[in-house]
Amino acid sequence: MSPHHPDFLHYRPDLVERARELRRRENQTPEERRLWNAWLRKSPVRFQRQKPIGDYIADFYCHAARLVVEVDGWRHFSEEGESYDARRTAYLESLGLRVVRFRGEAVRDNVDGVGRWLVVLAEERAREVGRPAP
Repeated sequence: MSPHHPDFLHYRPDLVERARELRRRENQTPEERRLWNAWLRKSPVRFQRQKPIGDYIADFYCHAARLVVEVDGWRHFSEEGESYDARRTAYLESLGLRVVRFRGEAVRDNVDGVGRWLVVLAEERAREVGRPAP
């Protein structure tokens, strides 16, 4: 795909190995692992784990829906973490991506609700951006 194609997502090649490391079981948070195994791994709309996009690595990414899913742990709730997340979200949205965030507790306490909502959102958004799911 050409770098000028609207679907092309730039990334730093040096982040690919880091993304691979983050996909390993021991490097995933329990909430990421739970959401992946319970819902996103078998979703009718394909999600990827630890997807490099630009200078960032998204927790989960659905290409068909142009959807980034972040599961936020305690580090995100400091002034520094919130500032970083705001910059990151602004960058991702500038690429035409939708970013949704969940607190780790929400996934831990209600993985089925979160998972169900994400699958529906991904299917709806895929239709909106002209890529209906199979």
